[in-house]
Amino acid sequence: MVHRSKITTLTEFIIQRQSEYPHAKGALTRLLNDIATAAKIVNREINAAGLVDILGTVGKENIQGETQKKLDVFANEMFITALKGGGECCAIASEENEKVISFSNEFSELGKYVVAMDPLDGSSNIESNVSIGTIFSIYRRITEAGGGTQQDLLQPGVNLAAAGYVIYGSSTMLVYTTGKGVNGFTLDPSVGIFCLSHPDMKFPESANIYSINEGNYIYFPEGVKRYIKYCQEVDPETLRPYTSRYIGSLVADFHRNLIKGGIFLYPGTTKNPNGKLRLLYECNPIAYIAEQARGKASNGFKRIMTIEPETLHQRAPFYTGPRHMVEKLESFLQEHPE
Repeated sequence: MVHRSKITTLTEFIIQRQSEYPHAKGALTRLLNDIATAAKIVNREINAAGLVDILGTVGKENIQGETQKKLDVFANEMFITALKGGGECCAIASEENEKVISFSNEFSELGKYVVAMDPLDGSSNIESNVSIGTIFSIYRRITEAGGGTQQDLLQPGVNLAAAGYVIYGSSTMLVYTTGKGVNGFTLDPSVGIFCLSHPDMKFPESANIYSINEGNYIYFPEGVKRYIKYCQEVDPETLRPYTSRYIGSLVADFHRNLIKGGIFLYPGTTKNPNGKLRLLYECNPIAYIAEQARGKASNGFKRIMTIEPETLHQRAPFYTGPRHMVEKLESFLQEHPE
């Protein structure tokens, strides 16, 4: 049994690690705490979703053309409110909003950071009671004082100051990195505090999972098709055949693969050449975490985090997991470019 005195809370951990980013002078610490606070509120509503009138749609679509769920809208509003009120963030780009939300009030316009977020990833799984999540990425603003602008958000992933996700599952976890490793915190619901539970997270060396929606196999690039066949071949030395596991929620699939060891694939298809995942809200933050966990993230031909974003809702093919698995996948794609 772990003694309560030995537990490290998220707040304590962030404060202890401030030496990693002394330039922030506590601003990034407060911003991460604001995100954690909003996540706890969203978690409460998700847990109560079966008991109150919050499931279902609100009758309109987001910028992606997807029908918004009530919890999508609620989560979006909670994170916007928390980040606006914290004063450390001068603008937000959300998957749920067409344009940048700029905070031009006196309290927030001097904020040093901007945030790109997917407030509720995998929300199509809500009614099925499948794990869903929140993905966030934090950049240092590059414009002068005043409300943040689109220019502040359209930065490549290599400029990230921090990134993370919250997974709302059988337990609720917040996983984040500031570029000095990956650490996971589990929410203790009895006291409402995130406690360090998974220090220094890394992909296991013995990885044998591949995660992809094989129902779309006919639409995949030839290189991806050949990689799937490679995964299914028998070769004990390379732990093949791999196990196929796919949930359909990026946070849930990536989190399982980070814990168990596996590659996540979301390729472009003949129907959607650039895939469906968004560079700013999903690919970059997950890529940052993957790289800090000894892994790799690629669009099949180049490092995801070096892609220069041109639009807020830009999409990209996305492959991430242990380095050797991603590099093997890349070799198939590069042998069979389309």
